[in-house]
Amino acid sequence: MSGVCTGKVALVTGGASGIGRATAVALAREGAAVMIADLQRSAGAAAAAAISAGGGRAGFVEADVTRDAERMVAASLERFGRLDILVNNAGVFYPANFLTTPFSAWMRAVEVIYHGAFHCAQAAAREMVRRGEGGRIVNISSVNAFLGAPQSSHYNSAKGALDQLTRCLAVELAPQGILVNGVAPGFVETPMAIVDGVSEHETPDFQAFYVERRRIPLARPAQPEEIAEAVVFLASARCTYITGHTIVVDGGLTATF
Repeated sequence: MSGVCTGKVALVTGGASGIGRATAVALAREGAAVMIADLQRSAGAAAAAAISAGGGRAGFVEADVTRDAERMVAASLERFGRLDILVNNAGVFYPANFLTTPFSAWMRAVEVIYHGAFHCAQAAAREMVRRGEGGRIVNISSVNAFLGAPQSSHYNSAKGALDQLTRCLAVELAPQGILVNGVAPGFVETPMAIVDGVSEHETPDFQAFYVERRRIPLARPAQPEEIAEAVVFLASARCTYITGHTIVVDGGLTATF
């Protein structure tokens, strides 16, 4: 299989479902061998098996980004012999009222989204520097990183911190040939957006405000595969002079008012 990532090895955290799974599939389609890391054992193994059944190369490691970063990298090296691309996709979201949220609940989002990205980026970058052939790190952010929203201070703050980490790592790792960028999705049809079996994007309020009033100019949420395409570009050999930036993929949401 040939493509813009041929010969490369990618580690995708949170790769069992949603944007992570779509990214793993897209990277494999473009020739990369993919190690999927996730806490969802059955879904992660199934995602890797599906890629392999389609002619790609993939493996799965059950791991937690907050404590297993070195093990994820080691699994990638053991299975595929190298590591060229890291996609920091693992995340959590849950409504949290600022006035009543315990600090432990606040920190859960920070630990997974921000600290997890730090741990994984550090472990992956050390291997990339050791190998001496550069690499790519892509952090999955969100338009929430620069927007305010009720019951989301924990999530939005963590994503904002992740964007700053992207900029700082890009500057620090540039001499080693490691490009660090982010992708900030808007609304995406993923399992994380489903509450009580109903997608938030199918609710009357969402349809009335975001679709009918064209708060999203393209009048629909994104599919995970559309976010994955941006990730693949930033991870590929076609991206050679972009670093330290977060590309917004939101259907025009943040371009309007």
